[in-house]
Amino acid sequence: MANPLENQLLQATKIIENQVDAEIERLEKMDDDDFEILRQRRMEAMKKSQQQKQEWLAAGHGEYSEIADEKEFFETCKKSKKVVCHFYRDATIRCKIVDKHLTEIARKHIETKFVKINAERSKFLVERLRITTLPTICLARDGKTVDYIVGFDDLGGTDEFPTEMLEWRLARSDMINYQGDLLEPPTLGNKNPKSVKIFGKTAKNLRDDGNTDSDDDDW
Repeated sequence: MANPLENQLLQATKIIENQVDAEIERLEKMDDDDFEILRQRRMEAMKKSQQQKQEWLAAGHGEYSEIADEKEFFETCKKSKKVVCHFYRDATIRCKIVDKHLTEIARKHIETKFVKINAERSKFLVERLRITTLPTICLARDGKTVDYIVGFDDLGGTDEFPTEMLEWRLARSDMINYQGDLLEPPTLGNKNPKSVKIFGKTAKNLRDDGNTDSDDDDW
């Protein structure tokens, strides 16, 4: 008597084989005109993709830059669909860590605009967005703030988190194109990170993370 698991595997294999056979049959029935149509469609898609990349680069995507004031912040959010803005202060060490990671991510993900703004020189914006802890990374999409990354709690609670962890966290908020598993954060190696918050936003809790060993600065 056949094992139930073996039967399931055989059925799944048969389904895949049927799908492959159907695709081969479809391709065999295609004539030169059909292939030409497919080629043209692919060329058009490639042209659109290249044009989009050029538009992103013209808008300053692909690099991590500083914006001067609140006016430039709002202009940036209007020009780019996805904006990641780091509110920093020179005296806060963890802001330097964020700078390092965002510089690397910005080069990789040109679909998103990456900027930073001095929190001490943009008091109006800080109050409007209710930012009370530095570093805070504001995530804006379609001109609206959709999420915040406050301190390092969402990144494993350690200063030594890998760039991939911040990349994953940005992807969780649909701020970058991501090929990895959104349900599982990247490994932190042999470190003992604090629990990583996966679900929910932090916008309503922009205060000290409550950890006595935290380097985050209250605003």
